Amino acid sequence: MRPVLILLLSASPVAAADLQVGAAQTDITPLKGTPMAGYYSARGAEGTLDKLYARAIVLEKDGTKAALVSLDLIGTTFVLTKATREKIEADTGIPAGNVMLFATHTHTGPVMNEGSPFAGGGAKILSDYLADLPEKIAAAVKRADNTRQPATARRGIGAEDGLAFNRRYHMTDGTVGWNPGKLNPKIIKPAGPTDTAVPVVAFDTLAKPRPIATTVNFAMHSDTVTGLYFSADYIGPLADAVDKARGSGHVTAFGLGACGDVNHIDTGTATRQGGELEATRIGTRLAGEVLRTFDKMQPVGDGPLKVSSLTVELPLAPVTAEQWIAAKTVVKLVADGAKPAPAFLDQVQAFKATDVTARLGKPLAVEVQVITLGDDLAWVSLPGEIFVELGLSIQHGSPFPQTMVHTLANGSIGYVPTKRAYSEGNYEVISARCAEGGGELLVAAALKQLRGRKKR
Repeated sequence: MRPVLILLLSASPVAAADLQVGAAQTDITPLKGTPMAGYYSARGAEGTLDKLYARAIVLEKDGTKAALVSLDLIGTTFVLTKATREKIEADTGIPAGNVMLFATHTHTGPVMNEGSPFAGGGAKILSDYLADLPEKIAAAVKRADNTRQPATARRGIGAEDGLAFNRRYHMTDGTVGWNPGKLNPKIIKPAGPTDTAVPVVAFDTLAKPRPIATTVNFAMHSDTVTGLYFSADYIGPLADAVDKARGSGHVTAFGLGACGDVNHIDTGTATRQGGELEATRIGTRLAGEVLRTFDKMQPVGDGPLKVSSLTVELPLAPVTAEQWIAAKTVVKLVADGAKPAPAFLDQVQAFKATDVTARLGKPLAVEVQVITLGDDLAWVSLPGEIFVELGLSIQHGSPFPQTMVHTLANGSIGYVPTKRAYSEGNYEVISARCAEGGGELLVAAALKQLRGRKKR
């Protein structure tokens, strides 16, 4: 199915000869008692371990403005994206289509959908939180826009090969396992790669150089803290360390790379990996690589700031009548808090069947957005938990030397596996709302835009 171009290159009316950059952040931590996301269970937050933030960077070049907005949330929704973009455009004049919203995917953040079966008794507090969220996010963008000043951009790509692990494994029984456990003797080898790249972009003031903001990208699930307290997971310690090293007022905006099948669990060791200390270890280690990368950065070449999007229609995953009938029973048991709860993969299949059937055959219309600066630098948005090989395909196929893939961006449809993974099965495939081949359509839409940019 061919992608359809819906947003053309757009520009704000403000004219400027050189790059201008502003950055700001806003606290978006929910109140105690707000339902928490991340797992197939209802749980209300008992407090806050560390704050959640919306971190915004606004770029302006030759009259075109764009915003990169990192959110310490499990994901972005289409409802949130639309409302937030509209508020940002009203407040700043930045075209709605020039705003890229991407989540850090913390599993200790709030539920993002009203009516969620995992809201428990916190439906009202969740509804109030979600209603206020677009304005809070827009406030960060507005402050970033108001503080724009002439700036320079530098780029570099670090590498971290000891933190991320593919969580799907070929097993001795011929299956592909998912999180099969530490030191499991039935593991043969990983079923896929990881992405070791740590791309970094630094923005500094032009006069009397002073750090403004840094964007960082890494492909690894943020699911280390767990528990009942709000936390940004490893992104919190990462941002704190980089901000402290760069100076007062600095903003670190983190984008999650393609890591639908990648997490932090090393099955080759018996060492426990989880909790606040593990998040601090990972975040600090990543921050160290970011700071090392500053030593080898090079200026981003002069050139225009461009923004475009493609809408891609993804076919739905097949759901049989028998699966739909079974799903209704499982969903009711979960909603009623049945003990014991239905088996985990039965729940995964049931919620997938419910979502897909409710669409009455209507494909998933999703956005792939591309923002580029000059001939050297690109940011790509993908709308879900994307398998790592799909992200690598975009990076390797892009004509831009540095291409940063941000997932769970501008809305989310859940897991997006590779074609090969569909035949291998297990959790991510069972959960996927899109049919086989959907991920490759997203890659094609990204590369079409990247390759279509005229080089200076």
